[in-house]
Amino acid sequence: MHDTAYEIGRLFFETYGRSNQVILEYGSYNVNGSLRDFCPEGAAYLGLDIGKGPSVDIFLDEGKPIPLRDEFADIVVSSSVLKHDRFFWDSFLEMARLLKPGGILYINVPSNGYFHRYPVDCWRFYPDSGKALEALARTRGYPFTLVECFIAERKSDVWNDFVAIYAKADEADVTAPKFLSDLVPCRNVIRLGAEGVDRFHPQSEDMSLIVKLRQQSAALAAALSEETSRAQKAEEALQAGHLAEIAAKDAIIAQLKQRLDATSRTEENVEDS
Repeated sequence: MHDTAYEIGRLFFETYGRSNQVILEYGSYNVNGSLRDFCPEGAAYLGLDIGKGPSVDIFLDEGKPIPLRDEFADIVVSSSVLKHDRFFWDSFLEMARLLKPGGILYINVPSNGYFHRYPVDCWRFYPDSGKALEALARTRGYPFTLVECFIAERKSDVWNDFVAIYAKADEADVTAPKFLSDLVPCRNVIRLGAEGVDRFHPQSEDMSLIVKLRQQSAALAAALSEETSRAQKAEEALQAGHLAEIAAKDAIIAQLKQRLDATSRTEENVEDS
């Protein structure tokens, strides 16, 4: 799990986690870090995955319903998984089914990054994905409300995270305890009770970085051109100075030759006389 996914997961559990909760993690196989690390004391934590391994408590068959009853969990989380899920919309609806009324769903999915097959890599999520998934759940009869979604800025890794938090309740019954988008450097924020998109950026962070690097490259190219021009002018001036010095020396040599010739002629005249 990359750095921002791990950190934002920690902030989520600090905000929404409570003791005595039942927490499910969809895609829990621990490759390089697990949200289980932030399980509140006294909560029950179950990890679900299609692969058997560390932090997996229940093995799933891909494409089949999760073998748990409706309204089972207080919290369902899924981080860095849905990009590998060929049928993520079905998985999302299963997570919605498993939530108790008033329960909270947290998903974190890359919004950009390199092609990362594990074993497949199918999807990237953009800001409006949050509202689209809310609409999907509602069309299936679940009272589902998007509390917030945003695109987190990167730290030391290449990934930008799409983060979305949902409540299994009608909008009038939802109150956010704290917005994670106030705690995380992010852009393209959609929030409960707010119109439009806050901190709007049409460009991804990759694109913004490319623009910035191009500007820096242009500035460096201009600076290099200016320094090259100065160096050429200095070289020309130095060369001109050398030429002038050489010309002056040549003139002195010519004068000395003239004097030498004159002296030689005088000596010859004296000898002849």
